[in-house]
Amino acid sequence: MTSIITSTQEEIAAMRIGGKILADVLAHLAMMVAPGVDAASLNTEAEALIAARGATPLFLGYRPDGASSPYPATVCVSINDEVVHAIPYKGKIIMDGDIVSLDLGVRYNGMCVDSALTVTAGVVPARTQKLIAVTKKALYEGIAVVRAGARIGDIGHAVQSCVEREGFSVVRELAGHGVGHHAHEEPMILNFGKKATGELLIAGMTIAIEPMVTSGDWRIKTDEDGWGIRTMDGSLAAHFEHTVLVTKDGYEILTEA
Repeated sequence: MTSIITSTQEEIAAMRIGGKILADVLAHLAMMVAPGVDAASLNTEAEALIAARGATPLFLGYRPDGASSPYPATVCVSINDEVVHAIPYKGKIIMDGDIVSLDLGVRYNGMCVDSALTVTAGVVPARTQKLIAVTKKALYEGIAVVRAGARIGDIGHAVQSCVEREGFSVVRELAGHGVGHHAHEEPMILNFGKKATGELLIAGMTIAIEPMVTSGDWRIKTDEDGWGIRTMDGSLAAHFEHTVLVTKDGYEILTEA
């Protein structure tokens, strides 16, 4: 069993403020996504907006165990077959018909929040629109089962069931996580599983639930830069995420506008 991490009321209050800052910045970045936009400009804008709101970037300089180097940007900008963690290099241009995942974290008064969404640039086919819609729906179906006394497997089962009944695949080598005092904490929140299995949720836990869904096979590979992760078969991927507080009777989404 992993050690349970909970937050005080003061810490949760800081996460609420940080969550609103994050939601505001992420919505602004989403509106900027369009054909011809350089991913690096999204990163520059994210840094400026976060600083203006009195927070700091969570990902910039972050180096998890096993990483060969710190993450060099504020926001992850993952396009098409890139699932997560893709670096917004200068000259990485968004094209008409692309789908773009924006993954962003902020730290406010020492507490961390994490969120992601996927948007389109220009016109995309109906199945691509469905991929995005199903991934977002899976996030909210996973959140809907959260409450004190539920188990991690309940979340994974809800996400997996939503995704697979629509003919898509859940990435199994990546997962959500605890978040609050640090960017990544226990427990791991898998996007697949069985009901009534896994770690017990208790009031005061804050967790990041983040379905990562592909239109093809779920297997992934890592880019040569050691950060970008993409689908093995080149299929499209979508990603949505919220930081959620577990309460006695349910949940509170901390990163929703």
